[in-house]
Amino acid sequence: MQNILSANNIVKRYANHTALDNVTVEIPRQSIFGLLGPNGAGKTSLIRIINQITGPDSGEVLFEGEKLTQKHIEQIGYLPEERGLYKKMEVGDQALYLAQLKGMKKAEAKKKLKEWFEKFEIAEWWDKKVEELSKGMQQKVQFIVTVLHEPKLLILDEPFSGFDPINTNIIKNEILHLKKQGSTILFSTHNMASVEELCDNIALINKSKKILDGSVKEIRRQFKSNIYEIEFTGNMMGFTNSLWTYGKLLDHTAEGEHCKAVVELAPLAKSNQLLQSVMPVAEIHSFKEIVPSMNDIFISKVSGEAILAGQSSYAE
Repeated sequence: MQNILSANNIVKRYANHTALDNVTVEIPRQSIFGLLGPNGAGKTSLIRIINQITGPDSGEVLFEGEKLTQKHIEQIGYLPEERGLYKKMEVGDQALYLAQLKGMKKAEAKKKLKEWFEKFEIAEWWDKKVEELSKGMQQKVQFIVTVLHEPKLLILDEPFSGFDPINTNIIKNEILHLKKQGSTILFSTHNMASVEELCDNIALINKSKKILDGSVKEIRRQFKSNIYEIEFTGNMMGFTNSLWTYGKLLDHTAEGEHCKAVVELAPLAKSNQLLQSVMPVAEIHSFKEIVPSMNDIFISKVSGEAILAGQSSYAE
């Protein structure tokens, strides 16, 4: 799949601070790409470069294979983390103004805006001043203006900030719908649950350097630790003895005969062997591999600490 955007070997410095140190990011077309990292990692600097707010000190950005220039601005929609609407303007007038800045004709923009306002249930606020809207309603307006001109690339910086669960779900569904319709979304967030739910690929930046990238599914597979959770009915002592050489008990809870065990698979052992070894002494209710979450992986890579579930007792 061709990349819609490639940022190659980007370096950006401010006085004595290096914000981006030889960072390369490739965003596949029609995907949701998570740009992750702690505060101050360099994410915002990269977003500003892609939006041509600032330029890199070295490296280049390609949009659909061409060097990024001013002509590409209308093909990019940007929702910044710091929201900015003119509080004294009427909502509809401001939305029309911002849409026209993106190259839309007034009549076309008004028609589409009315449709979006109805969809987001804020039509009655068209003639109200921005300052009369709640923070969530203002964010809805800015989201609408960001996607209205149907850009090929959408850059959403913390798009769920300040939304209640219902409106968060509305925006998530719209993001997925936009992807289905052909848009590519660059999605910057600290919410790792949203990353697992929405993102196809991610890049993790820390202290100005890219330290991890790839598909979400593949990254989670890379960090799995051969640890399984087994729920069963039976005797805990008998279960432990039955593990033999196929596994080692890491943790367990028991309420009478209803037990839950966390077991680490032995090196070279297969999960089927582990399951077969315990079946004669326990009635198995569930058997599942514990795969680290993106939140676990994020913390591990940024802090340098091992993922707790992945600390191997066999390696001691």
